[in-house]
Formats: sequence, structure tokens, C-alpha cells
Amino acid sequence: QVQLVESGGGLVQAGGSLRLSCETSGPTFSNYAMGWFRQAPGKEREFVAAVRLSGWDKYYGGSVEGRFTISRDNAKNAVYLQMNSLKPEDTAVYYCAAGKTLPRTDATVDYWGQGTQVTVSS
Repeated sequence: QVQLVESGGGLVQAGGSLRLSCETSGPTFSNYAMGWFRQAPGKEREFVAAVRLSGWDKYYGGSVEGRFTISRDNAKNAVYLQMNSLKPEDTAVYYCAAGKTLPRTDATVDYWGQGTQVTVSS
């Protein structure tokens, strides 16, 4: 099975930036499309971003469009989420996800990371 480990979360002031990383446990990373989801307190899990195997096609949820950028490095078995212009509303636990098809919904996710906390202060 694929194991995903997120890192890079933390506390940042509104308007600031963070970069999240997700690393896999083995060479199977290149077989999966990758994505990011988030879940804020009292809310359901929300799609954030996804990228296909090639790294060429990228997709974003409407709430982060123009502010977040997803990328992947197959040689390093890693996917990243660059978050700019952060808002307090972005505060959530962010989860890395892998899927044989593009992971944009729970049904299309085959493997989940355990999450990393992002907190944006006012």
C-alpha cells in the first residue's frame, strides 16, 4: 500500500504563505494522481487541489483558485501545495491524497495521509 506523510503546516499571519509537502513511502508514487483536501472545524472535508501523473494538468477548488499552487516531483516521490495570500478561512487540517483517477472527491481517493494543521491568524 501507499503511505502518505504530510509536513509543513503551522501558524501563519493572514496574508502570509506556507508550503505543504507530502512524501510517499515507496516508488509507487508515479502510478497515482495526487491531491489535497482540507477540513475545518465543524465543516466537511473540502477539495483543494489535484494534479495528474504527468504534472501537467492541475485542478483547484473555487475557494483557493489563484492563491494555491499544486506541484509534484516524481523523482522525489513528493507532491507540494504552495499556499499564498492566506486567509483565516483557510485554517484547517490539510490532507494529502492519492488516486488511480484524479482525486477530487472522497470516492476517487485510494489513500489518505494523516493530515497537517494549518492555522491562519487574523
